[in-house]
Amino acid sequence: MELVTHKKMKGGKLMSWGKGTVVTGAKGYIFLAGNTATTENYDPASGKGGAAGDAAAQWRSILTNIKADLEELGSSLDHLVKITQYVKGPFPNGGVLSSPNFRLDVMDEFFAEHCPKHCSYNNPPPSEVIGVAALAHPDLVIEIVAIAAVPD
Repeated sequence: MELVTHKKMKGGKLMSWGKGTVVTGAKGYIFLAGNTATTENYDPASGKGGAAGDAAAQWRSILTNIKADLEELGSSLDHLVKITQYVKGPFPNGGVLSSPNFRLDVMDEFFAEHCPKHCSYNNPPPSEVIGVAALAHPDLVIEIVAIAAVPD
C-alpha cells in the first residue's frame, strides 16, 4: 500500500493541512466515529459523567483514543488519510482558529511523539476545522473524526 499526501502551499508558505492523500493498494479503509474525551462513567442517556479535563487534556485523550482505535482495527496513525475537527466556541476573532479550544500545539506535540510526518509543519493529512456551538455534552470542546487506510 502507498499513501502520498500532497502538501498545501499558499503564497509559498506550507499550510498546516494537506491538500489531499492518494491511496493505492489499500486493503480497505477505516471510518472512525467521532471521538470525544469523556469520563469513564459517561452515560449520555442518564447525563452522568462529562468531559475529561480542559481543552488540552481533551485533545490528548482523543488523539490517544484514535491511535488505539486504529491499531485495534488493523491500521495506525501512519495510515491516516483525513481528519475532521469539530471545535466548540467561543470564537473571539470570528473564526474557529481563534477559539481557545483549537489546540494545534497539542496535536503537533502528540504527532511529534507518535507519528512525526503528520505534524502541521511536516506533511499532515488533509483536514477540516469546523466551528460548532455545542457538542454532545456541554463540557466537551472538541470532537475529532478520522479516516485511515488499512494496509495490505
